[in-house]
Parts: sequence; structure tokens; C-alpha cells
Amino acid sequence: MLNRRQLLAAAAVLPASSAILSGSRAAYAADIAEGLLDSDLVYLSPIQSSGALSSCQAEVWFQYHDGAVYVVTSDKAWRARAVSSGLTQARMWVGDVGVWTDSDGKYVNLPSTDVSGALIDDEAQIKAVLKKMGRKYPASWLVWGPRFRKGLADGSRVMLRYDLA
Repeated sequence: MLNRRQLLAAAAVLPASSAILSGSRAAYAADIAEGLLDSDLVYLSPIQSSGALSSCQAEVWFQYHDGAVYVVTSDKAWRARAVSSGLTQARMWVGDVGVWTDSDGKYVNLPSTDVSGALIDDEAQIKAVLKKMGRKYPASWLVWGPRFRKGLADGSRVMLRYDLA
């Protein structure tokens, strides 16, 4: 398990694989990495085939695990339907300004990155992510942990992985 300093260092280095980053871009990557450690929410919006952001947006619980962001959602939610239909690109804002519809658009001022989504069905990966989510959201997990596990087992929920761009 990475500690905060290791994660921040990795986040600053990863985007530099083919070029040296400018100071502002490295700082932005560090802001995203720090947000993934500190925030209880990320905000997601699918990117339509035209390249435009979808009007379907939401704040969601997430878990940062092995360099990706994981979300559990209803199999009928737009997030799941978008990925299932091949619209795997999304925009993710990192931070917490509350419910997106009540935020007066503040979430769009948070650090953001484009991500690529995929459905996850690997049981070991699901188990590891759910265990971490239980530690991240301990009070709410008493109610939502069993719901997530039951839904993932019966197919009414899916786990999505969003890989950072």
C-alpha cells in the first residue's frame, strides 16, 4: 500500500513518461493525486461520441486503488450504460463540493482529468476495492457495504474502473 508521499511523487512522475512536464502541469497532477487521497467524492460525466460532455453528471463515492478510480453503481445508471455501450471516455473532477446539482457548478473548477472506463468482473479486484471502500466510508458502509456486495452478486450493480489519462 502506498503512503501519501509515495502517491504524490508517483502522480507527478507518471505523466512525464515521454516529456518533461511544465511546473503547472506537474502541480495539477499533484492536485489530482492529493484529491484522490483526501476527497470522499469525484464528479463524473461521460464524453459523448461528438466529444461533448454529457448532461448526465453526478458526484459519486469512489476508491483509488492500484492507480485507477473504482466506482460501484446501479447497472441501470448512465455511468454503467455509457461504458457498456462503448462510450468509455469520461471527465472526472476531483474534490468535494457536495451534490453537483446544488453546487452552482463549483465542481467544474476542481482539478479534472479525462478517464477511460471499463466494467470490472474480477472477483479478487472487486473484493480488494470493497474492503478499501469499507475503511474509507466506515459509518455509511454499515448500510451500503451489504447493498454493494448483494448488488454486485446479483448483477443489479456493477463495478467500474476509470483509468487516469
